[in-house]
Amino acid sequence: MAERIEANADDLTGVWNGLYSYPDGRSVAFVATLIQHGRALSGATNERCQRAPGGTLFATLAGSREGGAVAFRKTYDGTVPGYGMVDYAGSLNAEATEIEGRWTIAGMWSGKFLMIRPHRKAESAAREASVRA
Repeated sequence: MAERIEANADDLTGVWNGLYSYPDGRSVAFVATLIQHGRALSGATNERCQRAPGGTLFATLAGSREGGAVAFRKTYDGTVPGYGMVDYAGSLNAEATEIEGRWTIAGMWSGKFLMIRPHRKAESAAREASVRA
């Protein structure tokens, strides 16, 4: 059983908090839910709409993970005109708690992004403590 837990220790499935930045310094926070199945990644994001205050943008994710390299395409749902597809490519840290890299809108924009999730050991310890209580 211990081998199975170790094999899945760096699975990317879960909720991630992210931030992407534009070249002019503006940044946008988002929440991503990733699902990893083998090397394939899927999921969804939501973020505040910069063009319509109070609005929310939703998108789906599809991509892959190859070792420490993570790449996915974010495709907005089309409810707000002007938002299409964005490609993300980044690197996973050794603890599988951060993905850092660049996003690109072909021929238009690019910038940096960072996605973070809690340490799995901290999550496990918190779960274990609540079970004991």
